[in-house]
Amino acid sequence: MSNDAVLYDVKDAVATITLNRPKALNALNMELTEGLVATVDKAASDPNARCVVLTSSSEHFMAGGDLMMFKTWLNEGVEVAQEKLLDVFDAVHSTVKKIKTMDKPVIVSVDGAVAGFGLSLMLACDLAIAADSTALTLAYIKIGASPDGGSTHSLTRIVGVRKAMEIAMLGDHFTAAEAKDVGIINRVVPAADLKAETAKLAARLATGPTHALGHTKRLINAAHDTAIADQLKAEEAAFAASAGTLDFNEGITAFIEKRKPKFIGS
Repeated sequence: MSNDAVLYDVKDAVATITLNRPKALNALNMELTEGLVATVDKAASDPNARCVVLTSSSEHFMAGGDLMMFKTWLNEGVEVAQEKLLDVFDAVHSTVKKIKTMDKPVIVSVDGAVAGFGLSLMLACDLAIAADSTALTLAYIKIGASPDGGSTHSLTRIVGVRKAMEIAMLGDHFTAAEAKDVGIINRVVPAADLKAETAKLAARLATGPTHALGHTKRLINAAHDTAIADQLKAEEAAFAASAGTLDFNEGITAFIEKRKPKFIGS
């Protein structure tokens, strides 16, 4: 499932979602919004996908919202613009929630410009790998807007309140290395190696114990707002559920037999 603005492909249990408006630096317009919603929904339910990669077809990940689209809406009247913006928020925010809640690891692979909603989208993913040439900015403040896409939620949890305030209120650009230093990015690699390193990371997760990875993702995402007693009970339930899978049996057997496990995702 795809449209011209967002492509979808599955190979070796890895679903790849590719943003594909290169001439516009993947600025978020209605076509890209619709494509992103459709492909993320598809990846979440695709039985052939055990890991998801979100990337771009060009050297830039996403430059944020399409400002020309916003200007066209404003020319139609403020109330019209506000109504259309709310429609976009409904769509892209459903996608952010889907990324955060799907029972599959989601890797974002970025290069070049990562701005505005591009950064919000990156923050929603489970792991982030970036080329050393990546330039990031939350950017909203530069156009007189506050952030969206869940960035205030994700950013505060990753970097803390003080740093989140700095990133959001000043809107300064920062490098991939600086992003890694504060935990926004997991790995920084040479631009020429980004595709290969992303594929290696995705293959590792796609051949892992899929159900256990899903439980782990849910536990970590819930931990910030969960009391320790409730978190312990959730861990008990998740471990017990994992113990009922074929992958758990394979993992135990492989350890005893001193070999590498061959997980099948069930």
